[in-house]
Formats: sequence, structure tokens, C-alpha cells
Amino acid sequence: MIPHYFLYEEAAPKVEPSFLHIEPIPVRSGRHDWTIRTHTHPDHHQILVISKGGGAIEVEGVSWEVSPPSLVIVPALTIHAIRFKPDTDGYVITVAPPFLQSALDNDADLVEGFRIPVRFLPQQIGDDIDLVGLFASLEHEFVWSAPGRRTAIKAYLQLLAVTVRRLLEQERARPVSTARDADTVMRFRELVERHYRNHPPLDFYARKLGVTAARLNACCRATTGKSSLALINDRLLTEAKRNLLYSDMTVNEIGAALGYADPAYFNRFFSRNVGLSPGRFRERLLPGQTRAVAG
Repeated sequence: MIPHYFLYEEAAPKVEPSFLHIEPIPVRSGRHDWTIRTHTHPDHHQILVISKGGGAIEVEGVSWEVSPPSLVIVPALTIHAIRFKPDTDGYVITVAPPFLQSALDNDADLVEGFRIPVRFLPQQIGDDIDLVGLFASLEHEFVWSAPGRRTAIKAYLQLLAVTVRRLLEQERARPVSTARDADTVMRFRELVERHYRNHPPLDFYARKLGVTAARLNACCRATTGKSSLALINDRLLTEAKRNLLYSDMTVNEIGAALGYADPAYFNRFFSRNVGLSPGRFRERLLPGQTRAVAG
């Protein structure tokens, strides 16, 4: 099974799990030969800033190249692995979603910025944002037991969340000719997140968004390179894989949880898109473990 950690290779948290942890990247990655193997954090988001070096971060099977300065957000339960270049520097924040929401006064717009995996590269961040300085100030408060420490940490988290929100808005507005498409796709993804287990038709999403199904499909292709149906299928497959790797649910139970009344249909859907049956996928990624794979 893919390991679940609070901090990498620490099964039991050494700090408050409902609070926050921040450390320089070399502290943990340096002693693991700059390689963080595939794992997940079930109850915490991670936020990374790269100030030197770089590398590749694999998020849900997609590889992201990063170079300084880069900002990466890895939400809770996201499967990820990292291969840093030797001597990479920067910071990693590990934060519990309830604490983050409290720090942000439950501002939905700010909290939303940490719900899906995202990276911002140097050309997106520009020279006007001192992310490394912001992380360094937060780390100073974290290690310094001074009056007002918790309040100061919350204030730096608010600044970080505002920065993330503005970066997201900046990307949605660039270029102007595709801003409306990007906004439509973002709202479409939000709807998919709420309804994908119920398998509504594409017309359902289109009506909710105030566009035709053909227009929705065109927006998705222009923004992501994928059709609207492919994005829905991607979300279903991500959840199916997560349950196959993380849970003891049978394949039939996973299919039912994802809205497939017919186990055979779920098997065909998964096999057609992944190239392996759900049972074979589980066996291949969890070698040596005996699991029930049928209902």
C-alpha cells in the first residue's frame, strides 16, 4: 500500500497534527538522497517553494518539472513523489486543512486555492512576489517561541493564500482571448467534483454553466487539451485508483461507490482507460499483498 504520512517517513506526528509544520527542503530530502518516494498525506496539505535547484514532482501520475522560484500545492490525499536535484533548497509547509481554513477565516475564495494540485513556475510568479522571503518569515515564527507566534503564523498563511489566489486569477486572465474558456473549465471542474459519482449527462453540466455541450467541450479542449468527457473520466479514474491503493474495499464496492450499479461495466470502463483491470492494477502496484478484488 502507498504509505500515508504526516511528515515523510514519520508515521506518528512529532508536532501538532491540527497545526502546521515547516522546514527547509534539505532537512528531509537531503538525507533521502533527494528522492521522496510515492506517498500521500491523508490529513494535511503540503505547500512547497523552490528557491534553488529544482527537479520533478509527480502528482497523480503526472510529472511536473520545477525550477526556482516555483510554488507547488499538493492537497491532502494527493498521491505524489519528488526527485529533487542535489542541493535543492526551499521550504515545505505541511498544514491541516481545518487550521488553514481557520487561519483564512473560512474565506471560500482563499481556501479554494488549496483544493487541487497546482504549480506556479518562474515566468508566472515574476519578480514582484517574494515567496521565498514569505516562507522564511513563516519558518522563523514557527521555530521561535515568542508571544503572538500562532497569530503571526496565521498572518503569513493569509499572505500566502492571497498570493496563491492572485496567481490563479492571473492565469485565468492570460491570455485575454481564452479567459472565458479558462473560467468555464474551472467552474466545470468544480461541478464535476460535486457530481461525478452520479454520472449526470454533459447537458447537465452545460446547463449549469449556461453554455451548450458543444461549447463546453470546446472550452475544455482549448484549455486542457482534453474533452469534457475525458476530464470527468479522469476524475472517476483518480478516485478509483485511490480506493484500489488506499482501501480494503473490493472492486465491486469501489465501483458501487463511484456510481456503477453494474460491476462488469465498471471493470470495462477501468480496463479501457487504464489498460489493466482494477484487480490487476491493484496487484501490480501492491505486490506481495493478498487482497480481495471482487465483491
